[in-house]
Amino acid sequence: MKFLLLIISFIVPVGLYAQDISVHYKIYDVKKHQIITLENIVSDMAKADVLFFGEDHNDSIGHYLEAELFKKLNEKYPKQTALTMEMFHTDVQPVINEYIAGSISEKNFIKESRAWGNYKDYKPMIEYAKQNNLTVIGANAATRYSNAVTKDGLSALKSLPKTSVQFLPPLPIDTAEGRYNEKFIETLGGHSMGTMKIYQTQNLWDATMAWSIAKFLKENKGFKVLQLNGRFHSDEKLGTAAKLQKYAPKLRTLNISSFSDAGFDHPDWNKFSNLGDYIILTDPGVKRSF
Repeated sequence: MKFLLLIISFIVPVGLYAQDISVHYKIYDVKKHQIITLENIVSDMAKADVLFFGEDHNDSIGHYLEAELFKKLNEKYPKQTALTMEMFHTDVQPVINEYIAGSISEKNFIKESRAWGNYKDYKPMIEYAKQNNLTVIGANAATRYSNAVTKDGLSALKSLPKTSVQFLPPLPIDTAEGRYNEKFIETLGGHSMGTMKIYQTQNLWDATMAWSIAKFLKENKGFKVLQLNGRFHSDEKLGTAAKLQKYAPKLRTLNISSFSDAGFDHPDWNKFSNLGDYIILTDPGVKRSF
């Protein structure tokens, strides 16, 4: 109950306190063609290693569901559940570890981990991990590397000193072609050299997150990983999910695509069936978190 109150107080808008939060989301199993619960997803993890939660970064209900999933996974797999996050970078892992261990203050943690501006949305998960001594992994590439790639392409990473290599996936990093590239160009509205360098940055993020997961599971057999990222990174099992399959082909994955939709009251589930194993629609009437 204490954890649930913590989630509600930090994530869910005040107007929802007295309401049943479950009326503001719907979870659909694409293979079973039916509405399911979070417990069903946790049960399915018996046959998977990694669960991708593709979120909209400003979706309060989505963040609530992430925290609940993390809690339920740990209850099912105590001390064998880990959280990997796009929202923190690989080079701040010592800071994350120090906070989870209770060695530094929250103020220092937020500042020195370079936490996102909407950290309050992810705080319940960090605090739950701290309370239960669970692993949290900063999975993404630091901004300085992203900026270098956006400016000069992936070749810019070759000039980094050896001390930087530990924060990056193995080089060279492949640039995904096909459907993922098409989606990216559609999103940015056209193909140009500038767009291609931004796309290479996207591939850096994907590769770094995938490598972070693969490296952790190689060293921690039997763990269940909940990976949080913007849904573009894992929709259709492209992006980070596809990179992970290259780094660790034997890992079994499931993915969630979570977002709000104007058709929330009467969803056309077939329209979204290509996005993931599970589709979570959240109520567009709920205030965004930023």
